[in-house]
Amino acid sequence: MDQASAFSFSTIDVLRAAERENVLALIVGTQGPSYRPVGAVMRFFADGTSIGTLSSGCIEADLALQAHDTLRSGRARLVRYGQGSPYMDIKLPCGGGLEIFLLPKPCEATLGAIVERLDSRMGVSLCVDLISGALSLSGTKQPHRTESSFAVYYGPEPKFIVFGKGPEAAMFTALTETLGFPNVLLSPDLETLEMAGQAGDRRLYLPQPFLPETVSIDPSSAVLLFFHDHDWEPPILMASLQSEAFYIGAQGSLLARQQRDLELKMAGASAEQLQRIRGPIGLIPSARDPRSLAVSVLAEVLKVRPQMHSQS
Repeated sequence: MDQASAFSFSTIDVLRAAERENVLALIVGTQGPSYRPVGAVMRFFADGTSIGTLSSGCIEADLALQAHDTLRSGRARLVRYGQGSPYMDIKLPCGGGLEIFLLPKPCEATLGAIVERLDSRMGVSLCVDLISGALSLSGTKQPHRTESSFAVYYGPEPKFIVFGKGPEAAMFTALTETLGFPNVLLSPDLETLEMAGQAGDRRLYLPQPFLPETVSIDPSSAVLLFFHDHDWEPPILMASLQSEAFYIGAQGSLLARQQRDLELKMAGASAEQLQRIRGPIGLIPSARDPRSLAVSVLAEVLKVRPQMHSQS
């Protein structure tokens, strides 16, 4: 397992890593503050390697030992750290408690089905029998926990649909790419597409301002526009407003926003639709360089995304 994979936080990366005999570690309960959410997963392999993380590093070494014993015995079990734990010598800096289910040799077909759903931009619930270790899938989004069973919903990661020209569009797309988020960049400028890197079907030349039919926008998608030429914005925004995107935003000043709203209103956009469009975008007021703007905008998008359990 390479270092980048070993430190992956993504549910889909952990569930996809099924090439060797392993123990699945799943957070099924928290008490008080917690570094990772209920439903977070990690794998421990028989060769001593692992992928994922369930804390800030304070329990992983002991959890590896517990996982090794679980794999050797072949019996699933619950372990607890922090509040209410028998392992009093292991302290959680946050002061909370973690309950983790260790499952040796999990059903990879079931976990693979979750990966397929998430790859298809669909959510799914994992149901776990805490006695037998049996895994099953459900369509319900409601979390569930009893003494003998547990269920958690996994939704798709946020996908970033980026339109624009210049270093702001390229930098933002490169940032989402580096962090492993699904993304698409559409630009009328070949230099912008080249700056963003990762050439292929996620870097599309846009000869005119429109939303291509090949670009799908689902409820877990964010649409962002980084244009200095604001004439490109209205057609793209009007099309984006017909989608279920949870975030739609456009770069520019308050004055640019007012002019944009006026043009969209003349094109038929309602007051309710105009309220869906964010601008100026980002948590940092008046960010004036592409790096600060990229971080600022990404933070804003992640702040407002739907707060059901996701892969990140």
